[in-house]
Amino acid sequence: MELDNNNHSVFSMYYHLVLVIKYRRKVITPPVSDYAKDMFLRMSTNYNITLIEWNEDRDHIHILFKAHLNTELSKFINAYKSASSRLIKKNFPEVKQKLWKEMFWSRGFCLLTTGGAPI
Repeated sequence: MELDNNNHSVFSMYYHLVLVIKYRRKVITPPVSDYAKDMFLRMSTNYNITLIEWNEDRDHIHILFKAHLNTELSKFINAYKSASSRLIKKNFPEVKQKLWKEMFWSRGFCLLTTGGAPI
């Protein structure tokens, strides 16, 4: 098991994030997914987040990532959702046709911890 560390502690923090498209519209295509993944990779470096795995379906995305202890996850997730929503709708007109309002992602998200040590 590989552990991360800071001055006084060691840790291994893995998270499973699920983001759902507004109204469960089936708008995720391979190019949209690749664009969203690239945005995640670019933004995550500023938050000490490392992408482990990315999977998409037509109406939602699963992201497995590793984060540092002091990472503000909700701040990162909201920044990512806001920026990716705006840019995906700008760069993919076919998405804008199916999601005519501002939102791309549903309001909420599902964030689960993964892994860990047995008791």
